[in-house]
Amino acid sequence: GSNDASPFYFYAPEPRDLLLLSQMFDPLIYAARYGHYKTVELLLNKYGEDTEQMGTSCFNGVLIHGVTALWCAAKAGHFEVVRLLIPACFKGHMDIVQYLVEHQADINIVDNDNTTCLMVAGYQGHTDVVRFLLERGADLNAKCHDGLTALHFAAARGHMDIVRELVSRRATVVEDKRGMTPLKVAADRCQADVVEFLLAYLLGASFANDQINYDIQKTFHYLHAAMTERYRDPQRLFPKERLPHIEAYGLRRECKSLEELENIRVDHDALHMEGLMIRERILGSDNILVPNQVFYRGTLYANRREFDNSIQLWLHALWLTQRCNCKTHKALLIPMELFYKMVHLHKPLNAVSVEQVMSCSVLEIQRSISRVDSAAEGKLPQALDNYKTNIFAFLYLSCISTKTTCGEEQRTRMNKHIYDVIKMDPRSDDGSTLLHLAVSPGTQVNSCYTKDVCIFPNAQVVKLLLECGAQVDAVDHEGNTPLHVIVQYDQLICDLLTLHTIITSLVEAGAHTDMANKQKKTPLDMCSTSAAKDLLKSQMKMSLQCLAARAVRKHSIPYRNEIPKTLEEFTEFH
Repeated sequence: GSNDASPFYFYAPEPRDLLLLSQMFDPLIYAARYGHYKTVELLLNKYGEDTEQMGTSCFNGVLIHGVTALWCAAKAGHFEVVRLLIPACFKGHMDIVQYLVEHQADINIVDNDNTTCLMVAGYQGHTDVVRFLLERGADLNAKCHDGLTALHFAAARGHMDIVRELVSRRATVVEDKRGMTPLKVAADRCQADVVEFLLAYLLGASFANDQINYDIQKTFHYLHAAMTERYRDPQRLFPKERLPHIEAYGLRRECKSLEELENIRVDHDALHMEGLMIRERILGSDNILVPNQVFYRGTLYANRREFDNSIQLWLHALWLTQRCNCKTHKALLIPMELFYKMVHLHKPLNAVSVEQVMSCSVLEIQRSISRVDSAAEGKLPQALDNYKTNIFAFLYLSCISTKTTCGEEQRTRMNKHIYDVIKMDPRSDDGSTLLHLAVSPGTQVNSCYTKDVCIFPNAQVVKLLLECGAQVDAVDHEGNTPLHVIVQYDQLICDLLTLHTIITSLVEAGAHTDMANKQKKTPLDMCSTSAAKDLLKSQMKMSLQCLAARAVRKHSIPYRNEIPKTLEEFTEFH
């Protein structure tokens, strides 16, 4: 009320409480019972009232003995007072927690440090409260302001049952703002049991696929130790919450018993997949540490020419990398190298796999454009370099798609990805579009496999880009159209057909043969060979509109603001 600032002023109590005031008066319990927020705050902060002090209160005419201030506030529905009392006296009162949740209290509510009730319960060691909160949907991966999760708090205090509970529910293993994982926190606090537990769970999985520390015997040893620990106490079992079936892992499911683990003891491939599944479950699918070993295992399959297994693992690793919202321009190149190798070896490409990589590439171009737009001055060069890498990667993928046999539906999906990128209009350093790059002999090609498979200028890619909506008269920074670029191609002894096909494709798509660049040169002026000039002349079909525009430009006739805007732009190009 208006007098709530006074710590000992209350509204008229219930009649039966008058007797209590003279017998066992506790101001904190009384203030909490009647919802006097400021009084409770003052008693806690200034006078240090004992929040665990028990007393007597009256509800609906019934005296209730042995109650605390928190219980009274919760029972009376004064939830603002409850929020005030919880940080001061959270002692794992299961009845209070249940009451609050049953009355729609926000289970994921946070304090000023972004600390949740689950974190507090984990830190205090209240296993029953932790289980209750998790069963009711508490966010086990929430972070406080310092980046700590409930697993950090439980590991720091050595609460093994809670650590087991959180791990069994796939709590993600992340670093806090100091770079500390739950394992490091436990080691720093000398919580040996927690350290051994976390190591046993993750160590075997890591030995299975680590490039430097690979050891299949240690893999099984530590996986067996972890499984033994999981079922050590028959009264406190921690069954696994396994990952769903993942095609990249051979649709396998993680072992859930010692018997199942024994069955794969000598099956190295199965142990490799077991390790990958465990790492993803424990560390989390959005942990940047997870994809590395998946890529590595895929590389080993590729070296054995088990291409289907390899590409499935790489696609999953690529998905994991993008899930972390990390830069994937380098990761994209890994499955692409396999595509090049397969074409080089005359192996059929899987259209679904190619389409999935194209989909990832589209997303990465979108993200790289955003990163360039938002990059700080010092990080802009790196952002631009990554952006350029993504443009060329997609161009190479477009080339690979022309060598992929697929049905109409799959071809439509691939072409949709190309259309989406064309709409984004990505440009190289000199302002070249994908179509410019496809017709240019100067388009960079890196690896030996790429050079065999992706050759530029490329007539098939040009046709594909035009079919998907590429602007045939788009200009680079020098005002050159793709037609300006291709007519400079001079490797005609063995590749006259490419020149002829590309010029024909561009002209048939509506390319203006008389369009001038910034040096006032048309494609005909830019021809580097007589063959190119003859080919272009044979394709030239000058319209009356083009002739008029050229005459206006040639004789410097004023035209700005004299003709429609669309014609101004048209005239400017001639």
